[in-house]
Amino acid sequence: MKIDIYSHIVPKKYGDALRKREKTGTLLTHLPDYWENETLNNIDIRLRLLERYPDLLQVLTLSVSPLETLVTPSDAVELSKMANDEMAELVLKYPNKFITAVACLPLNDIDAAVKEAERAINQLNFGGVQIFTNINGKSLDAPQFKPLYDLMASLDLPMWIHPWGNAMPSHHVKSSYNWPYETASAMERLAVSWVFETYPNIKFITHHCGGGLVPFFGQRVRIPNLRKFYNDTALYGSTPALMCGYEFFGADHILFGTDMPLSSAQRRGSIGAMKYTYGYTLETIESIERMEMPAIDKDKIFEGNARRLLNLPM
Repeated sequence: MKIDIYSHIVPKKYGDALRKREKTGTLLTHLPDYWENETLNNIDIRLRLLERYPDLLQVLTLSVSPLETLVTPSDAVELSKMANDEMAELVLKYPNKFITAVACLPLNDIDAAVKEAERAINQLNFGGVQIFTNINGKSLDAPQFKPLYDLMASLDLPMWIHPWGNAMPSHHVKSSYNWPYETASAMERLAVSWVFETYPNIKFITHHCGGGLVPFFGQRVRIPNLRKFYNDTALYGSTPALMCGYEFFGADHILFGTDMPLSSAQRRGSIGAMKYTYGYTLETIESIERMEMPAIDKDKIFEGNARRLLNLPM
């Protein structure tokens, strides 16, 4: 069995409501083609794709940019509940495809975010919550986020960290390296802050194996707490990159995750028009199978670590 802990989705009711309420000039306004990614939005297409992988279970994580950057605090509260309810319905309806989901939170209202996290975990049986590398420009070690960390530490469940924004303001054009830098910077900020001192066993899951940068520069940036992060395998088929992450974080801190169905752009029609294919699920599986490690470590990465970290049935 394989458990994909970073599989993206945009539930249809939520997506339709978000497009109606987003602030003018935000990211969604400038990404109309994003909504043509049918695997994100159409559950029937996703289910047909998953038929190719009968031993694969997905953990659903909400895609698109952070709610707090798109809508008002009151709308964020309502939309996060809508998204979480829809994901919970999918997990309940298709238990042989979706093992759990990760809560979307209205992070522009921390009290409401904590309340929704409690609801999603205690009532909807979600496996954790999703946050971003910065929250409306505030770093993750800002004291205002302590109530959320209090909750997640007490529940002993992880927080997924998704990259967001541009941590390099001198760059006036979008770079493919912005998000890896954002991830590494957020990890470093947390690692040297009060967060791990206050919660020694707090659990964060990074996307793209620590952004790729943290394990690569592990011998240069020697911050012990960086090794405490958990990390997915969404490196798009690169076994050498995965081996770098394996050597740095260890087998117990790496979980199978694909970023499905994103990051496999294919140009169609007029120049500049984008549609997306189904992502790198197969390539990610094959890249892990090529890793030089004991079979027991591969089992941890594909399934065991997810079950342990998310408190899933063994």
